[in-house]
Amino acid sequence: MDIQEKYIKRCIELAQNGFGTTYPNPMVGSVIVYEDKIIGEGWHKKAGEPHAEVNAIRSVKDKSLLKKATIYVSLEPCSHFGKTPPCCDLIIANEIPNVIIGTVDPNEKVAGNGIKKLIAAGANVSVGVLEDECNELNKRFFTFHQKKRPYIILKWAESQDGFLAPEKVVDQDRKPIWITNQYSRQLVHKWRSEEQAILVGTQTVIDDNPKLNVRDWSGNNPVRVILDQNNRVSTDSFIFDDTVKTIVVTKSENNLSTENTIFESIDFNQNFIPQVLDILYKNQIQSIIIEGGLKTLQTFIDQNFWDEARIFIGEPTFEKGTKAPIIQKKNISKTYILNDQLLNIRNHD
Repeated sequence: MDIQEKYIKRCIELAQNGFGTTYPNPMVGSVIVYEDKIIGEGWHKKAGEPHAEVNAIRSVKDKSLLKKATIYVSLEPCSHFGKTPPCCDLIIANEIPNVIIGTVDPNEKVAGNGIKKLIAAGANVSVGVLEDECNELNKRFFTFHQKKRPYIILKWAESQDGFLAPEKVVDQDRKPIWITNQYSRQLVHKWRSEEQAILVGTQTVIDDNPKLNVRDWSGNNPVRVILDQNNRVSTDSFIFDDTVKTIVVTKSENNLSTENTIFESIDFNQNFIPQVLDILYKNQIQSIIIEGGLKTLQTFIDQNFWDEARIFIGEPTFEKGTKAPIIQKKNISKTYILNDQLLNIRNHD
């Protein structure tokens, strides 16, 4: 590993401290080096708060060293006024002569302008160090800006014999039937805290009455997105408790939104997924977990609107019931959580 890669790797490590808290901003880490020694470092913690470069520069005790130092940053420094001033201007004002950048910012407000500004000011700029790793770090941010939709994670649990749920019993209570162990369920809540939204279809809400929030982990609750074409979900369901921002996608235009529950109407006679993704993009949602049910999951798979699938295979067998979705199992990795198997599938272009 050369010296530039060494410090960009450190930038990536720092950036990951902001996982789940920087939306709608990307995760960014920055390191300032003088004579092969780190003299300052920082990361972006939350939208509206200082960016990584600002925190790194502030952490340098002897500011006179900045004029002889190199600043490393995992993503191109911003060049526009948002909630905070441009980081490019701060780097230029401190006369930092060398700037090493992991990857270019895909946001059209930046998109190379930061690099141009630094070069015009006389800085020595290198771009594309550990570029793939830096892109992977912000795959949600990149997908949102390049594809104009959120990064889509499919998630479900299936039995040993390939069922999402056993055969329905008449008058059965509205509650989930667990396939996985408590540690797998805790991991799911961790995932919820890391992504911006979670989506389920009508039948899942009717059958399970899920809360779709973070309970077994510490973190932010995702925005709940419910597909309810014909307003079949009863108003006493947890998703209508107004405790978490909830978007209900329906065909009716007569529903009244509240502060935390928003109704969005689409034409279900047309392909509904692009319409839903447009709503999510409009709401600045960069990532979403699709948790079910079968029809919803299979539709996303069949139309190739997904980036990643996380599939638990638990210990129970059901023999009959609701079959699990059909998905091509390639680009796959496997891990185990006690006796639960977890498959992770990437949908590479």
